[in-house]
Amino acid sequence: MALPPEIAGHLNMDGPPVTPRPAATVLLVRHQDPWELLMVHRPGGADFAPGAYVFPGGAVHEEDRAWSDEVAGAAVRETFEETGILLARRDGNFAHAADCDGVRDKVAGGSPFADALKGLELEPAFDRLVMFARWVTPAQLRRRFDTRFYLAEMPSGQRVHPQEGEVTDWLWISPQRALGTSEITLVYATRAILESVAPQPDTGALFAWAQALSDIPIVEPRVVQTEAGWKVVR
Repeated sequence: MALPPEIAGHLNMDGPPVTPRPAATVLLVRHQDPWELLMVHRPGGADFAPGAYVFPGGAVHEEDRAWSDEVAGAAVRETFEETGILLARRDGNFAHAADCDGVRDKVAGGSPFADALKGLELEPAFDRLVMFARWVTPAQLRRRFDTRFYLAEMPSGQRVHPQEGEVTDWLWISPQRALGTSEITLVYATRAILESVAPQPDTGALFAWAQALSDIPIVEPRVVQTEAGWKVVR
């Protein structure tokens, strides 16, 4: 696969490798036949994957360290910030649309996400996150992330409410259709993740597969120069 021009512009071929930042990505799963994933479209000027469809996610922020698992905390926060979906509960009851609105209002008023949750007596539903993959950005790039990929079921009683400026479009799509259509742009890692989950026939099999993984290897692709140009390889 040829290296996209926007990635080629981030090559770091002279200095030492940059230390990857911890990050999280969430594949929100919807029960359909076939089952679907939520993907969001990055604006053309975005720092990461401009113009591509990706899964919600981002790097760990300082406020995520308020939780026992900062990477899972980033997964919950980034999912909410980008899609409006809140993976949290209060007294055993999962958050509904009114809770999402309440957190959104507090964040808009200047409250950090963690404080907004605590102020509404909500806590992240880390047990609803199932980690199934871990990827590290190639050492040859200036911006690097150590990203954990999670599965999570789309909560009932909530709706997608994308963040303006960071998400320009969104869609529910089956992995097979996402891989088979030319209508959406996919980056290397997103395509590989889709390929890894696409064989599962339904959501039950998908989560059973992920929960049965006893060892999750770290995947670190490399950027190499060939006669045909720059390529990402594993």
